[in-house]
Amino acid sequence: SRFLRLNKDHQNFVLETTSGEVHCKFIVNCGGLYSDRIAKLCGVKPNLQIIPFRGEYYEIKPDKEHIVKNLIYPVPDPKFPFLGVHFTRMIHGGIEAGPNAVLAFKREGYTKRDISIQDLSQMFLYSGFWKMASKHYKMGVDEFTRSFSKKRFVKALQKLIPEIREEDIHPGGAGVRAQALEPNGKLVDDFRIVEGEKMVHVLNAPSPAATASISIGRTIAELVRKRMS
Repeated sequence: SRFLRLNKDHQNFVLETTSGEVHCKFIVNCGGLYSDRIAKLCGVKPNLQIIPFRGEYYEIKPDKEHIVKNLIYPVPDPKFPFLGVHFTRMIHGGIEAGPNAVLAFKREGYTKRDISIQDLSQMFLYSGFWKMASKHYKMGVDEFTRSFSKKRFVKALQKLIPEIREEDIHPGGAGVRAQALEPNGKLVDDFRIVEGEKMVHVLNAPSPAATASISIGRTIAELVRKRMS
């Protein structure tokens, strides 16, 4: 369902959605790629905009999985909130290699073909986007190149495992990072949680959000408890 607008009914909120109304006493916004838009619909000024970055993965072919015995991560670049390509042994088997960090042309742009005129327009009209682009255009060009060049992608992987070759990997899945961007062009690299009247808006939850999900949940629950008491 898509959230359309927020109304009030006495002490309760009435959320109008494409599937009907939802009545509640408290709102917790964990909208990810749409968290900034949801905050605005709730009357909260987020002072940032979500910019989607697609992370594309390759998978190690089964006969080459022996070369990756553990999780292998690079030393992160403090200028960027992205980890860089790494090797991850999956809990159900298999090994992922990646991701890159490519600007997506749609908030839910999980493939290169996904394009949204609305999302692009909002992105290009945001001053923070152009300030970010002017600072980091070289990184952006490099990420796009790796997206279309398997050879360049493998070259990045070889910094961690020199013996890996193009024939050792095949295309895997992709995810989209909901990256918060401030008006000054700064990529937000920490958690950003904004509180309102009977509301909590999670506007940025960077890595290791999944690893820290239980702790994050407890933090949000405590904020809600304090607001409702």
